[in-house]
Formats: sequence, C-alpha cells, structure tokens
Amino acid sequence: MSAPSGSPHATAGARTPPRPGVAVAPAALASSGPAPARQNGPAQSQMQVPSGHGLHHQNYVAPSGPYSLEPGKLASSLPDGQCNDYYSGLYTLPAQKVATPGAASHTGAQQVYCGGPPAPPLLGTLPGPVPGATVAASHMHTSASQPYPSFVNYYSSPTIYTASSSAASQGFPATCHYGVSAVSNAVHPSVSYSSLPPGDPYTQVFTSQSALATGPGRKGSFPGQNAAPSRPSALAAPLPPQHLQQQSLAGYSALSWSVPGLPPTQDKLIRNHSGPLASASSSPANPGVDSSSTTSSASPVPNSYDVLEGGGYPDMHSSSASSPAPDPVPEPQPVPTPTAPQSAKVAKPFGHSYPALQPGYQNAAAPPTSGVQPGAVPYAAFQQYPQQYPGVNQLSSSLGGLSLQSSPQPESLRPVNLTQEKDVLPPTPIWAPVPNLNLDLKKLNCSPDSFRCTLTNIPQTQALLNKAKLPLGLLLHPFRDLTQLPVITSNIIVRCRSCRTYINPFVSFIDQRRWKCNLCYRVNDVPEEFMYNPLTRSYGEPHKRPEVQNSTVEFIASSDYMLRPPQAAVYLFVLDVSHNAVEAGYLTVLCQSLLENLDKLPGDSRTRIGFMTFDSTIHFYNLQEGLSQPQMLIVSDIDDVFLPTPDGLLVNLYESKELIKVLLNALPSMFTNTRETHSALGPALQAAFKLMSPTGGRVSVFQTQLPSLGAGLLQSREDPNQRSSTKVVQHLGPATDFYKKLALDCSGQQTAMDLFLLSSQYSDLASLACMSKYSAGCIYYYPSFHCTHNPSQAEKLQKDLKRYLTRKIGFEAVMRIRCTKGLSMHTFHGNFFVRSTDLLSLANINPDAGFAVQLSIEESLTDTSLVCFQTALLYTSSKGERRIRVHTLCLPVVSSLAEVYAGVDVQAAICLLANMAVDRSVSSSLSDARDALVNAVVDSLSAYGSAVSNFQHSGLIAPASLKLFPLYVLALLKQKAFRTGTSTRLDDRVYAMCQIKSQPLVHLMKMIHPNLYRIDRLTDEGAIHVSDRVVPQPPLQKLSAERLTREGAFLMDCGSVFYIWIGKSCDNNFIEDVLGYPNFASIPQKMTYLPDLDTLSSERTRSFVAWLRDSRPLSPVLHVVKDESPAKAEFFQHLVEDRTEAAFSYYEFLVHVQRHICK
Repeated sequence: MSAPSGSPHATAGARTPPRPGVAVAPAALASSGPAPARQNGPAQSQMQVPSGHGLHHQNYVAPSGPYSLEPGKLASSLPDGQCNDYYSGLYTLPAQKVATPGAASHTGAQQVYCGGPPAPPLLGTLPGPVPGATVAASHMHTSASQPYPSFVNYYSSPTIYTASSSAASQGFPATCHYGVSAVSNAVHPSVSYSSLPPGDPYTQVFTSQSALATGPGRKGSFPGQNAAPSRPSALAAPLPPQHLQQQSLAGYSALSWSVPGLPPTQDKLIRNHSGPLASASSSPANPGVDSSSTTSSASPVPNSYDVLEGGGYPDMHSSSASSPAPDPVPEPQPVPTPTAPQSAKVAKPFGHSYPALQPGYQNAAAPPTSGVQPGAVPYAAFQQYPQQYPGVNQLSSSLGGLSLQSSPQPESLRPVNLTQEKDVLPPTPIWAPVPNLNLDLKKLNCSPDSFRCTLTNIPQTQALLNKAKLPLGLLLHPFRDLTQLPVITSNIIVRCRSCRTYINPFVSFIDQRRWKCNLCYRVNDVPEEFMYNPLTRSYGEPHKRPEVQNSTVEFIASSDYMLRPPQAAVYLFVLDVSHNAVEAGYLTVLCQSLLENLDKLPGDSRTRIGFMTFDSTIHFYNLQEGLSQPQMLIVSDIDDVFLPTPDGLLVNLYESKELIKVLLNALPSMFTNTRETHSALGPALQAAFKLMSPTGGRVSVFQTQLPSLGAGLLQSREDPNQRSSTKVVQHLGPATDFYKKLALDCSGQQTAMDLFLLSSQYSDLASLACMSKYSAGCIYYYPSFHCTHNPSQAEKLQKDLKRYLTRKIGFEAVMRIRCTKGLSMHTFHGNFFVRSTDLLSLANINPDAGFAVQLSIEESLTDTSLVCFQTALLYTSSKGERRIRVHTLCLPVVSSLAEVYAGVDVQAAICLLANMAVDRSVSSSLSDARDALVNAVVDSLSAYGSAVSNFQHSGLIAPASLKLFPLYVLALLKQKAFRTGTSTRLDDRVYAMCQIKSQPLVHLMKMIHPNLYRIDRLTDEGAIHVSDRVVPQPPLQKLSAERLTREGAFLMDCGSVFYIWIGKSCDNNFIEDVLGYPNFASIPQKMTYLPDLDTLSSERTRSFVAWLRDSRPLSPVLHVVKDESPAKAEFFQHLVEDRTEAAFSYYEFLVHVQRHICK
C-alpha cells in the first residue's frame, strides 16, 4: 500500500511484511539526549498523634469459604493512589498544598520507614502464600428509572453496582481542616524492621465488604415517606429489558433505585454473604452488557487481585493477618461469634468494651470472640510501660459533647429564612465541616481533601436517614498529589484477620499483644515485628508506630500482593492524521510537548513507548534500536487488523531515544498534503489493544472527527435545531457498545485508554467516551480546536499535555472501600470497571481522578458511637514498586434528626447529587434528572421544617448547614450538563457530564458554582504569603449582575476557564497598569493573557491569578471580556442567581421550592 502523500517513504531497509497489505517506509531524522530517571512521586511526612484508639464494627457478617474464581477472569490491580496531606490546624493554601509535577517527582519528601536494628526473635515461622483464591468478576448493573423523579432510593436503598464517574474531594485552597492541629514535619530516623522468613502471613487476602442486596423498588420522594399527591410526578413506565441493557452500555451507572416489576436479571442482588459473588445476568440479545464475559476473553491470568487485597471472613482458611503461626498449615476455622452482645443496646463508646488498662497493662482475659490462636504468647509477663491505652472511661468522657441536646445549639443549626436573607453566600471560601469528634480524633482523621462524607454525623438507623431526606455517600480523591506522605517499608503489613482492614489510628489496643479492629471488631494478635517502633527505635510500643499515628499511609507491598512481576511503564500514542487533524494542527503541539517532556515521563530503565497513526489505514512505526531511521509500516486491511511485525513497535525509551526524536520531529510535516478525510478509529484501537495486551499500560488516543470507517464507525446524531430545546434531550448514551466492549477487554489486560477529542464539529463523545470510562482512563475535550484560529485552545493543550505527560501514574491497580459493620455501599461513580461487588478495577490511576460511592444503613448503629471508612488502593508505581495507599476516615454516630442536619456537608452532598443526576439523565431523561434535583431540595427542607424547625411557614426556613443547598441546586440546573432552553452542543453537554463523574470535589464545585472576585481594588490587607510572593485575598461576590459595576473589573473562576470582565467605565489606570492598554476602547476583543508589567496592580493581579491557577492540575484558559462585547454572553451565563429566558432567578427558585413544600 502506498503511504500518505507528502511523507518521505523510502523502502530501503524496511522489513518484509509478513502479510499483504503492509507498506514500509522510513521517516526523517533528529537528535536526542540522555534521559534521567524519574522518581516515583511525592510523599508525605507523618503526623505525630496520641496513642492508638479503638473504633467500631464493620457493617457485614463475613461469609465463609474463599471466593471461587471463574476461569479467565482477569484481576485488576490498584492504581497509584494519592493520599491527603496533613496540615497544621487549617487547610493550606492552594499554592502551598497542590504539588506541582516537579514537586511530585521527588521522593526526598517521603519518609520511608526502613533499615535499622532488628526486632527480637520471632516466635515460630510464618506460613507461605496460599494459592490464590479468586473471585468471580461481577458486572456493572443498571436499574430502571423510578416513577417519581427524585433521588430517594439513591440516598438509602441498596442498589446495583455500576461503573460510572464521579467527583471526589481534593485539596481546598485555604484554611480549614478536619481539626488537624499539631502536625510534625520532622524527619524521622531511617530505621528498619527485622526481616522475616520467606512467606508473609498476609499472602492470602479476602474479599472485603459484602455488597448489598437490591431491595424492592420504592416509589415516592424518600424512604419512609409517601410522595405528596399534589406534587407533580413525572411517572415513567418501567423500562424494557433492552433499554436497560443499553443503559449498561451507556457508560454511566444507572439510577440507584429499582422499579417494581424489574426483570429478575436486573433487580437481582449481587451481594452474597456466603459463597462466590453472583454475577448479574444479562440478555443474550445484547452481548455487550455482559462485561465479565467481555473481560474474560482478554484475561490471561485469574482475577485474583481480589484475593490479594480483598476481604476475608472469620471462617475462611487463612493464615492469621496479625500473628505468626507456628507452621504454614491452615488454621482451623474459628467459630464466628458476635463481637458485640446483642442484648445490650447501650451505645458503646468508641474503641472497645474492655476495662480500662492502667499504665502497667492489666491482665485482662481475652473475650470469647477474640480469635486469638491457641498457644499465643501469654499476656501476664509484660513489662510495665508508662503509656496508657485508652479505655472505656477515658473514651466516654472524651466523647462528651457529641450530643447536641446537652450543649448549646451549634451554628450549623441556626435557622435561616432564605427568602428574607439576601446574601447567603459567605465572602470567604467554604471549607468542609469538621466532624464533631474529640481533639485527639480530629488530629488523627483523614483530610477532607482525600476522603469526604456527605454527612459528618452518621444517623443511627436507615429510618432516621430516610426522615432527614439527605443523600449519604463518600467522595474520594485517593491518589491526589501530596507533599508529605508516610511511606512504610516492612516485611509485615498488619491487617484484620477477618475483614482485612489495615491497622489504622482508630483501632483499639486491648493490651500490648492484641488489637481490636474498628470495622468488624475482631480482636487480632499484634505480630512480634510490629512491637518494634522505627521512629523511637524502641520495642513494645505498637500504638506509636506510624501506621497507627497517621490516617493516610502508603505501604511498600511485598510479592504477596503481586500476581506477576510489576509491569514497566508502557506508553502508546494513537494519533489521527486525517485531513481534518492535519488542518487543526494539533500534531505540532503534541510532538513539541513530547520532545520537551520525553525525559520526564514517569518510569524507569524499563519504560517503553510506541506510536501509531491512522486515517483510512493504520500506520505503525518500527523504532527498534539499530535502525538508521524509523520505518513506517502501513496496514490497509482494517477489517482484520494485525500487527505487521512482532517487535520494534513498543521500544525501550532510552535505547531508542534518538529514533523517537527523529519520528517526533518528522510527524507534523509527514501528512501535510494528505487528502484522506476518513477516520478508522475503531480498527486503530483494536490494533492498539493487540499491541498492549502482553504488557498493559496507557494508550493516549487523539481524535478530531467522527469515526467513519471500520469497526466502531458512527453517524451524526445531533440535530442543531434541538440544541436549545426545553423538552427532550436525546442521544446522551452511546450509539454502539463497541467502545465499551473494547474498554473492558483493555481493562482485562491492565490497559487504560485516555481520549483527547480535538474537534470543531459533532464527534459523538457519548459513544467515544466509553473507551475511557470503562478502562479507568481520562477524557480531554477541546471544542473548536485550531492552532491558528483558536490559539487559546492550543495553549491550553500544550499546558495540559505537560501535566498529563509528567504527572504521577499507577498501573495495574485495584481499589476497595471498607466501612463499619451496619453500613453498606452501592452504586460507585468514577472511571473504572467493577470487577467484583466492591472491587474497582483501575488499569491506570492518576492524581486528578475522583470517585464517589453511595451508602445505606443496613443495620442499626445504636451499639456504636463512631463509624469508620477505609479505602485501600493497590497499584504499581512507575518505578515498578507495588504500593498500597490507605486512607481512614472516622465519623460520629448520632441519634437525633437535629444532629444529622447539623453535620451536613452541603458541597459533598451536591456533588453526589450531580453524579446521580447524570445517571438519571442517561438512563431515563434529562427532565427527570432536573425534577429529581428540585425534589431533593423540596424534600430535605420540607423534612427539616416539619421535624426540626419550630417556625411557622412565613418563609423558606433552612438550617445554616443547608442554606446554600437551593443555590447550589439552581447552579447545577444551569450548568451545561443539565440546562435547557440555552443553546448547548451535544458534545459539550456530554463532556460536562463526564467531568461531573470523574472530577474531585474541589474542582467540580468551581464548575457548578464559580467564584467571582472584584480585582480592580486589590490590596495587601488580608493577603497571604506563598513562597516569595504576596497573594491578595479579595472577598467572594455573589453570582449576580447586580454585583457588577461598570467602574470595576471582575474575575470569575469557573474551574477550567477564567473570565476577566472589564466594565465600560473601568479606571484607565487599572487598564493600563494591568492589561497594558491606555483605555477601555483599545482593549482587543480576544485577549487571552495578562502581560507581565512592572506595576503594583499588575503584580497583585498576576499573583492572585497565578495562585488560583496553581490550585488545579490543568491550566485554565483566560478570557478578557469587555462590557457590551459579544463574548460577554458566555460570562453572563455563569451568573446563576440571575433570571434567564429559560431559568428562574435565585429568588424565584426559592419561591418555587416554597410553593411545593406548602402543597
């Protein structure tokens, strides 16, 4: 086949193609340089905290017997998780807390606990690995829409597991934290734990949280309440099975409620408290829905990562997770006995129910449920130690004040009349509420930047949660960039023998030799090696070890957590080179960025890289060391794609660096004269899958148009005349299941696909996005991209690529979330694949990915005063290390409705609702999702008014904790993803939905409700000092045109874009000092930068803008908007408190809500 016109394709030196249809040609030449190795990423120092405490039961009873593995199911591994940093007292500022790519690459900040004096001799020997018990892959499920448009069952009823996207919490830019007071940044001595004999007792791991059953579908607004008959309810008939199948293909998790009459295959519970996990069956008519069968076709190894990280059960054969066993023979099955007396309903203080221990460790007899092995070391002969473990009396007194009834009413419960209080938006940033815990627990708790719950006071019962009409869920940012992270190297990782929870600051030490799990309450033995404290170089203080002093830690995992040797970093770039792509000019930006950052790609000496290009044919590039120049191999048979050569397509980065640079310098001009307009994206992805399957890694796909040839071809589905429709918005789901199936195959081979869509016309992102959503990839969208005509987009691509190419990355990752007994999880949100009921498969994990999960209360929590959540992320770093990132969050349990409302995290709640609304939009309709959002406000404020507030209905009353809830919901209704009546391109709407499902909370909130500042009067009053610059802190303005003055200049931060609005009568001195133009009239219409001027106003403005820009991973585009210019329409669309032709003003929305409440 001939190569594209304009490309220098000589045939000399080319390999003989193994099949017809392959043409070979060499590319042009360039030079190269050395490639320094890159460190694995940032680390976080440990926080000094008091001695270990205890916590409470996990929410499930463990089933017996190891899970069995279905043949051919691939295990997922854990992504490169990021942890929270710990701050002193309050949140740090964005510039201080968000690690730059450069900072993220240094391991010097990590405190690695290793090396040093050996611990005393161990008793016995440790059993070797148990042959992997494996777990059947479960499917992503969807459910039909609920007749009444609300998120009722989202909040509480257990439902179906799906792969979707979500926002989770990330670093806030400023000052409040979960009460983290004293933070130690001291560098601890480098010490080591004594080495253990081969064979770690943590070889076998069990499946964690049991998934919960899908109960019968409920009607009405919230559980326990019948919908008011007078309220309009858009009744939707239950969807037919074929529609349900398409929902599964849509790539979003379907609604978390189910419908009466739902087919058993869909409404079936995937939870199993004993035996193998059940897979959801799917209709044979639509094979694309059966994700496990799709994955199994691509899985060469068993799906046993579930065994490596997973949860175990008390009656499973395993070695003890906490104590050495005398020999590798499996221990007898312990009898599962309740750890808490069922008769006693008195709420237990957090920790354990054993007598308080005096400094000398009282010789308390082990309770019958301790699970201590026979022959364990007796506890009577311990030396007297000054450290006292907290007991019931101390803990009870320290928990005083948790009840709101015995203390003054907190500010969060202050009644606010929303219709009379004009300005509800505070002038300062809104921080996550601090849980009502004692000071010691506040110090220990996980940063809300990494782990956040919609309710910081957990209701005791599901009935109480139903009564509050509030969503319960978690938002996570598990792998975010950190400046400090305790990294622990040890031969033993201490975990609960029953539920496999990692030891953490909230466990209880019964005595020096036993600790009690804070999730399932099992009593475990303390391993001998764990008795040695590497920080103090002392023996006998397990409660002072870093694992028990930090709620965010990272373990260097042993080979017991590996199914194969850790994979190398492998990167494949798949590039559209059709006429449309060449015309857009993105190749120049991409190749230049790759040349600049080639040495900064995360990896080690094994790092491999490859390139493919495509139009109507597929072009491979042989870069094997020893060639004088790259060889282009062209495959024209797109119906039966094959690899033209067995090697040379993925090459070692450092061995072939010169050839790689030659290719990158030649690519932008190779296709300059091409007239090929077709795009064979699907076949190119199939070839990429074949190429990456043996290793796994990351595929970066660059596409500029609708795929038009071969598998996965798409037709235009957008009607431009319907962009402003106020009725039905169609085609939010995929048109084909090709990209989902391919993504599942890739996930099975530990390969993620990242999509860069640079398009000036409709490209059916709803279909293309599936390749990233189900393979744990990322989606980047650049509408109207053109290097010349739209330079701001080209600049953004260049900056985004720098972050993308250099940020930390984790490979072959899996993530599991565990919670206290009585709680259960359902409906996950994020880009991943659910490989078992609670195990998220993440072929890649990156620091910018957010996740969410919905929770319900299965059992009463009256026997505990605290609950805990723990997320564990097992991943392979770019340096080839197997690591486990663990975050643990502790929250109080409350029994009154007032306390539930007092602990609402309104930002977390709105982000979770946004994820649920995306699911509703795809599975049902956009109008149903909008109605459900409105009903969420109506129901919660109605419940508060009727049950808590003593005010008469003279206005719309809300607690202070919920005063922003109506405003945020209105902002969400006006967001691109959900707005109607305003012209919105279909790809723009779908991309906004993708962002909602995958962004961390802090970035998602700016997208939902932008921040507005006045910047023409910046002063140093209240400024903060970041590095060597002074950053002004102007107050927040409400998003209304009434706050704009023609004499002022305002900056709007929308997350991915900055707008600087200049009033017509703005002071000429400000215009000249900041923008560099003499007056308003001389400012150009399309100004996208701030010049570097030597004036005080310019320095302050640029410092503030740079501070905002540094608080996010991707660089926002900046637009200077003149008053009365055509570009101001986009700016004014973000003023969510103002009325538009198609939407309420904020006051009108409040009246609308009040009218519904009064019905």
